[in-house]
Order: sequence, then C-alpha cells, then structure tokens
Amino acid sequence: MYGVAEPLKDMINAVSVGVLADGIAAVWRPFQRDRFVRAALDGLAGLELKDRVRRVAAALHVSLSLPFPAAAEVLREAAGKVRLDMWSGWPATEHVGTYGVDHLEESMTTLATLTPFATGEFAVRPFLERYRSGALDIMYGWAHDENEHLRRLASEGSRPRLPWGARVRWLMEPGPTLPILAALREDPSEYVRRSVANHVNDLAKDHPETAVELLARWRAEGGSHVEKVLRHAARGLVRSGHPGALTLLGATPGSGSVDLLALDDERVATGDRLHFTVTLAADHPGPLVLKYAIVRDGSRRVFHLGERSAETPGQRFTLTKSHSFRPVTTRSEPPGPRTLEIIVNGTPRATAAFTLT
Repeated sequence: MYGVAEPLKDMINAVSVGVLADGIAAVWRPFQRDRFVRAALDGLAGLELKDRVRRVAAALHVSLSLPFPAAAEVLREAAGKVRLDMWSGWPATEHVGTYGVDHLEESMTTLATLTPFATGEFAVRPFLERYRSGALDIMYGWAHDENEHLRRLASEGSRPRLPWGARVRWLMEPGPTLPILAALREDPSEYVRRSVANHVNDLAKDHPETAVELLARWRAEGGSHVEKVLRHAARGLVRSGHPGALTLLGATPGSGSVDLLALDDERVATGDRLHFTVTLAADHPGPLVLKYAIVRDGSRRVFHLGERSAETPGQRFTLTKSHSFRPVTTRSEPPGPRTLEIIVNGTPRATAAFTLT
C-alpha cells in the first residue's frame, strides 16, 4: 500500500561484487575472480547490510592471498581500473580496516586512494583507536588535500559519534579534532563544510558548552560560510532548547507564546498526515525559533516547525504544518495516544492530544 525504498543491504549484491572482482583481476593476474565471487555471494542473501560488507571483505582476504602491504597496493591500483562506487568499494575499505591494522601507513594511504569512490570513514576508526596521534596527524594532512573527498574524510572519519561507525572513546573528549575542524570550517566544498557541522553537532551531545564556545569563536573570527555552518552545527542544541545555542541564533531563550493550537483531526491513520495550525505571539522584537514534538510513552521526537522574526512586541504569526505518519523501515510507530507539543525558543508553550489509529 505504501511505497518503501529498496533496502540498502540489497545494494551489496552480485553486481557490486563483480565490479570489485573485475578491478582486482585487471591488476593481479593470479586472482581467481569467479571463486571470489562465489565465496562472497555464499549466504549473502540472509545477511543485513554491514554483515554483507564483512562477508565480501572476508572472501576478499582469502582470495587476495598476499601480505597486506602487497594486497593494499593491488586495491589501490584496482580503484583506477573500474568504476568503483560506495557499494562495490565498501568491502575494499572494510578489508583495509579489518586486515591492515598492523600497517598504519599502507592502510591510510590505501583509504586515501579508495575514499573518492567509497568513503573510508568506517574503516579509519580502528586506526584512530590503535594509533591515536599517528592516525590523527595523517588525517590533519588530509584536511589540506586538494581532493574534497579526502578533506571530508578527515572530518567525517574522526566524528565523535559517527553513525554506523565504531565508537572511539577518546574522540568524545573535547579538543583532539578541533584543529581539523578549524582547517575545514571555511572549506570551498559544501560537502566538506556539512561534515564539519555534523562533527560539531556530535561534539555538542557530550560537551554542549564546548560546542557553543567553539561556534561563538568561529563567528567572531568571521568567514563567508560561518553562519550556515553554525546553524547546522547547533541544530541539536537548538532542538533541545539549549540557551547558549538559541542566543547564537539571536533568539531570547524562553520568550514567545502560543495563542492557538488547532488540529484538523484528533484521529490520524497510519500512513496519513497530522495537520495543525499554530498562532503565536512575540514578547519583544527578534527571532522566534519554532519546533514541535510528537510525544508518546517512551518517545519524544522533536522536529523543525519554522522561524519567524518579530519587528514589534506582540506581533503575531500563524503557521500551518503537516506531519507524516507514513511507515518507514527505520522506525516503528505503533498506534495509540500521542501529544503534539509546540516549542517556542526552547520552551514548550502548548500541547494538543490526538490518536494514531
């Protein structure tokens, strides 16, 4: 009834494995291509995404029967022989992260070669865990490379809370990656700057005051991209109503009120949308940062509603919004009672009950 995107795990398949196999066969003649493909695909259908990547990487390790430095050289050369992408190249970076941990220089060089085709952000984590300063020094060099993918890897691979990435505890300390971020915050590539903002957003989850101070310093130092980076980096803090982050956006924490909150319907079927209207008033001139939360037992999820800027005290604004309850593969929404909560400049100001059926 509802369209659901193809699961990402299905992107690791016979086609992606074949592309990787073709690249290796083109540069290393002893490689038994078909045997590798059969081993990589054996049992693949029953596995989830990351287990599929590991299965292909393990088959590659067996078939690429060379000492790691030589195997790494083959992978680097293979990258230029075929059109690797995220799905065909990910098992190659996984191979480096799994079997190359005793070889820092060769591994980091190989990840630098592969990452323009298939990001090495997950594979670099074991090296950060084991070598700390040595790996971080190499990544600081990447932050000054001419290739935007490698510059992004410097920021993305060292994120404190990289999604899907292995946790490296010392990266969650405030400070060690700040030189990389400083080098990249005004990067000409939005792709890189967005990673910097996501990195700071990670930092803010454990050290909110450090993140606010960092963003305030960047604003004081100036730059053509600082405001956009700041807003994206502070989004988690703004969502949680952090006073310092709201102040960075020019908003007065706790100001503003809601005059009216009306739902189009108090019962919403799974797959439909909740439609609502909000009228709010400013206490004084300045920005109003507006969020809404969907609350049920054990869950409170906050979403962006909008921003308005009041020119006079008492100025009113009316917004209409709809929230989708379309099923998605990454989240379950059981039926039952819900509360819609309207948040103005970090403070909940109005609620309305409804039922998801």
